[in-house]
This record gives sequence, C-alpha cells and structure tokens, in this order.
Amino acid sequence: MLWLKAFHVIFVVTWFAGLFYLPRLFVYHASATDAIGRERFRLMERRLFALMSIGAVLAIGLSIAMLLREPAYLGPGWMHIKLALVALLAGYHLWCRRLMRNLGSGLRPRSQGWYRWFNEVPGVLLIAIVILAVVRPNFS
Repeated sequence: MLWLKAFHVIFVVTWFAGLFYLPRLFVYHASATDAIGRERFRLMERRLFALMSIGAVLAIGLSIAMLLREPAYLGPGWMHIKLALVALLAGYHLWCRRLMRNLGSGLRPRSQGWYRWFNEVPGVLLIAIVILAVVRPNFS
C-alpha cells in the first residue's frame, strides 16, 4: 500500500504542476499578437496538457487501486469531500482542454485577466484537498 501511496503522490504532483502552469500559458497566449507566438503557445499547451493528463490518469487510477485495496478509506466524511473536490479538479482539467482548443483555433472569448483568475482555482482546490487528507477532520 505504501508503494501505491508514494506513486499516487508523485503523479498528483505531476498533475498539479500542469494545472498550475497551463492556465499561465493561456494568459500569455491570449496576449500574443504575432502568429509565431500564438503557434508556440499552442504547441506548448498541447504538450503540457498531454503530460498532465498522464499524471491525472495515473493519480486517479492509483487512488482507485488504494480504495479497492482498503475500502474502509471510503468511510470517513472527509474522504467523501476530498473525492468531490478531486471530481471538481477533473472537471477543471477538462475545462482547460476546452480553453486550450479554443485558443488553438484562434478563438479568444476571454481576457488575459480572466485567465489570471482561472489560474487560481487549482491552488484553492489543492489547499482544501491537502488539509482534508492530512488533518482528516471528523465530521460526525
């Protein structure tokens, strides 16, 4: 079980690295004015999205493996909240894909300021998820 946890943490870090950096690339992409710059950001975003998707799939897969191995982990209320936040994070991940495709096709429906705020979402989710996983508050 410790090996599963170790690799789970490694892939969570990989996933979050991408979730922190991809929206920052969106800020720069939205402000790019030349075709070469926009193409550079499009390529960087696609490559980063592929890597962070691998991290996401492996992090989620390893968490499922841990839950299957120790179903008692599903008992506490903090775990239910944590899993709900991870589901939100997965939704954010998919939203990033949509934004990336829009920017890549030349659509710019959002301002760079909007992308700056969008970039803060994974940080807030990370704080909440880590607090739940480490503190394990009792909600009874």
